[in-house]
Amino acid sequence: MSRLAELVRGVLRVDPAAPAMEYQRRWWSWGDLDGVIEAVDQALTGQGIGAGERVGCLLRNRPELAALLLGVVTTDRCVVTLNPSLPDDRLAADIRMLKPPVLIGSAQDWARESVLAAAREIGAMALQLPSEPGGPVTVVDGLSAPTGADLNRKAPGVGVEMLTSGTTGVPKRIPLKARALEQAVVDAGVYDNRKPEDAPRLRGGVQILNSPFAHIGGVFGLFNCIAGGRSSCLLDKFSVADWVDAVRRHRPKVAGAPPSALRMILDAEVSRDDLSSLVAFRTGTAPLDPDLADAFYEKFGIPVLQNYGATEFAGGVAGWTIGDFKAHHKDKRGAVGRMNPGIDARIVDPESGAEKAFGDEGLLELRAPHLGDGKAWVRTTDLAVLDADSFLWINGRHDNAIIRGGFKILPDDLIRALEQHPAVREAAVVALPDPRLGQVPAAAYILKAGARPPSDEELRTFLRERLLPYQVPVVLLAVDEMPRTPSLKVSQPDLKKLFLDHAA
Repeated sequence: MSRLAELVRGVLRVDPAAPAMEYQRRWWSWGDLDGVIEAVDQALTGQGIGAGERVGCLLRNRPELAALLLGVVTTDRCVVTLNPSLPDDRLAADIRMLKPPVLIGSAQDWARESVLAAAREIGAMALQLPSEPGGPVTVVDGLSAPTGADLNRKAPGVGVEMLTSGTTGVPKRIPLKARALEQAVVDAGVYDNRKPEDAPRLRGGVQILNSPFAHIGGVFGLFNCIAGGRSSCLLDKFSVADWVDAVRRHRPKVAGAPPSALRMILDAEVSRDDLSSLVAFRTGTAPLDPDLADAFYEKFGIPVLQNYGATEFAGGVAGWTIGDFKAHHKDKRGAVGRMNPGIDARIVDPESGAEKAFGDEGLLELRAPHLGDGKAWVRTTDLAVLDADSFLWINGRHDNAIIRGGFKILPDDLIRALEQHPAVREAAVVALPDPRLGQVPAAAYILKAGARPPSDEELRTFLRERLLPYQVPVVLLAVDEMPRTPSLKVSQPDLKKLFLDHAA
C-alpha cells in the first residue's frame, strides 16, 4: 500500500463515527466515506476492474464524489476526470473520446439522457453513488459490465488523467502519476505542521473546500485535507454568501479561494467580525495583485498566503508559510512564496536554455524526484524570477494562456470556436486586465465578404454551445483588419491596445 493510501485510509478509520464532511448542512462521517470507497472497490473488483484500470468520474463537489476520488486513487486505479458542468453534447463527446471502461457519477448525471447514451455507446459499466450518507452504490440499469473495445487501454502508475483546460475539440489531459500526487501531498505537510512519518490521526477544526474536484486545485485540496485528518465543509463552488456563512459557523483558522474571491469579499463589505477566526487566507490558481493582498490584510488583518502549482506537478510547487509572511511579506512582496522542500528551481533563457542569475527573468524550470524521471529539468511555460532565498515571482505566461479567476483559457480554443461561425473569416484573442478576475478574454474578428454581421448576443449564443461559460469572451469586436507584425502574425500588444482604446 502506498504512503498516500496509508494516510487516507488510515484517517478514515481512526474514528469512523466522527463527522468528516459537511455538505448543505448535513454531515457525512468518516465511516460513510469509507463505505462508499469499499462499495465501489467491490463493484469494480467483481468485474475485473483492478489496478491500473481507468475509471471515468463525473466530478461534482459532493461527499460521495469526494469518496470516489479518494478511493479510485488509493486502490491504484486511475481517475479519468469528467466535468459535469459541460453542456450535454460536450460531456457526451468527452465520454466517447476517452472511452473509460467504467463511468461513475451521481443521480443527477445519470438522469441526463446524453450521458446514458454515450455510456451505452462505448460499452461502459456504470455506477450511481448514494446521495445520502449510508446509501448503497448501485449499478445503472443495463450497464452492469464493461463491454467496450478499450478494456486494454490501461494507465498503470497514473493516479489522475487530469483535464488542464476546457477545449472545443479533443480535451487536453495530463497523466498525473500517483507517486507525484503522493509526494505533493506529503510535501504540503510543511504548511500544516504535518511530518512525513506522522501516523494518521484526526485534527481539530473544519477546512472549507470550494475548489472544483474536476481541476487540480480541488483534487490536491481534498487529498491534503484528508491526509491531514481534518474535517471539511464542502461547497459546490465559491460564493461570498456561502463561504462567509461557512467561516462564521465553523470558525476555521485558515481558509482560501482564488484571488478573484478576495476582490469579491472586499466588494461585498464583509465585516471584520465575520472573518475573525482566520489567521491566514490561502490563495492560488491565478496571479495575485499585491495591492489586492495588501488591501485585504489592511481591512481584515489576515495575511494572504499565495501558493503556486500546476497540474503537471500534482499541485503545489511554492508557497508562503505564516513564518515567512511575518519575516518577509514586505521585502518579498509579490512573490508566490518559497520553493517547497524537495523541489529545485532555476530560471533559463527561453531561446537558448542558458541558466540565468538570481533576480533575472526567464522561463521557470523545475526538478524533483516525483517529476518526470526525477533527474531532468522540467520546463514550464511561466515567466519567473527566483532569488537567492528560494522565493519565486511569476510574471506571466510564455504561452499567452489567459487565467480568468483561476481557470485557464487557451486563446486557440476560442479562435477555433469563433472561426466555426459561418460569418467569421478570422479571429484573434487577447487577455484584458480585470480587477476581480485578474484577466478576461476579448476577441476580435473579421467578417467574410458579404456576410451579415451577427449581433454580439447571436455570437455569444453560438459560442456558449461550443465553450465553457468562463471561456466566452467578455468583449467582441468586429474589425476590418488585424494589427500585424512584419511576419504578418497578429500583434498581441497592438490588438490589446485596440481593445483598450475602444473601451476608452
